[in-house]
Amino acid sequence: MPSKVKAQRSATAEAPAATLETTLPAPTRPAYLMEKLDDTTGELVSVSRFRYLPGHPRQVRFDAKAGQFNIGGTVPLGPALSFIPLAWRIFQDDILNMGRKLWAELFYADEKGAVCAVLFHGYSVENLYRLIEPLFYDDLTLADVVVKVQASKKETTKDGKKATYYIAEFSYEPAPADEVAARRDYARDLPIWRAETYTGAADTRIQHGYTVPDQGDDPHTPAAGVAELPAA
Repeated sequence: MPSKVKAQRSATAEAPAATLETTLPAPTRPAYLMEKLDDTTGELVSVSRFRYLPGHPRQVRFDAKAGQFNIGGTVPLGPALSFIPLAWRIFQDDILNMGRKLWAELFYADEKGAVCAVLFHGYSVENLYRLIEPLFYDDLTLADVVVKVQASKKETTKDGKKATYYIAEFSYEPAPADEVAARRDYARDLPIWRAETYTGAADTRIQHGYTVPDQGDDPHTPAAGVAELPAA
């Protein structure tokens, strides 16, 4: 998957060749790249482990009435999710014609490598804060752990009638260092965001790895922010 990479000068033009050879750092291969055999040429090529159309991640929805997650409102995923976040933000904004609310938006790669985005609001956001706080004091972030999300049933009484609803509860477990590194590099090299939820008017509380395209790009076009992958 393409990404933006800016070259940095590590030595002056006047430096002798021998000095350059000893001071320039060896190129670092992004952790999300893997080698794959090109069926056409028979050569090994570097490809991304993850699939993502910038600004248009796969939409995973949390149905708070049914306590279920789904893809695009049609493909069921069950009452729980587990993932290592690529990026996230907690913000207030008027999005999806739902009025101004406090939202949590998390981006992750699913088991097939597709980059997904999932939204939470209301009490679910408060529960996410309760996870972020102990991680912060342990010098960790959501990007360092496997986040486990579980739909939890609640009951309320209105006008003498009982009603049920679900909120998301969060927990975590240690994540493999290589998987953390792959997502860290990917979020560094690509603009991780979702066009449908970006207004430019959000009041951001917390943000990590979330990046919209440069001002010179049109942030609502799929190709915005795309460049070539760094050489392996």
